[in-house]
Amino acid sequence: MIPSLFALPSDAQPRVLMLGAHCDDVEIGCAGTLQVLATRFPAMSIRWIVLSSPAQRASETKNAAAQILPTGTDLQLEFRAFKESYFPYIGAEIKDCIEAIAKDFRPDVVFTHHTQDRHQDHRLVAELTHNAFRDHVILEYEVVKYDGDLGSPNVFVPVSREQLETKVRGLMSAYESQRTKFWFTEDTFTSLMRLRGVESRSPTGFAEAFHCRKLRFFG
Repeated sequence: MIPSLFALPSDAQPRVLMLGAHCDDVEIGCAGTLQVLATRFPAMSIRWIVLSSPAQRASETKNAAAQILPTGTDLQLEFRAFKESYFPYIGAEIKDCIEAIAKDFRPDVVFTHHTQDRHQDHRLVAELTHNAFRDHVILEYEVVKYDGDLGSPNVFVPVSREQLETKVRGLMSAYESQRTKFWFTEDTFTSLMRLRGVESRSPTGFAEAFHCRKLRFFG
């Protein structure tokens, strides 16, 4: 198992893989953590892959990434065209896609959906991520939704108020297509990060949370 990138020195050049079923998933689950990593590891490289991306929302993701990540970040942003909400029915194609990514890219950490997420697309991506990346640190992020599937995460990343505000501002300004959804609001994203900050006793009061099956430090 590859050691956690959080154990690497600040001058390291870690490779980070972000997997999202839909265009706003990575930002909702990881935008604060991405900023933390970009600050700690200025030379890191990010491969950010969205598996379902209508044209308008792909443009929104590019806009959000530009607002969230520091200028000059080594970012490779990719979009696939799998049909949203049908992932379990085209699972073989998506499995081939994720397996191909695993053969082509060896990241220090993989961010993906939570395996207990009740959205069928999210859940399948999580399962296939664990199938393909068996020797990697995998952090499963959370996406708040109507289904009420938030669990008890075991990895927390403290996020500053400035980083929180950058995340929320990026989501709200970039994703015009999502603003009509009753849950897509500033207080939704802020309140979850405040709750995770309380649970982890974050020194900033805010945090993002992840589920991790295995994690090895040092050696």
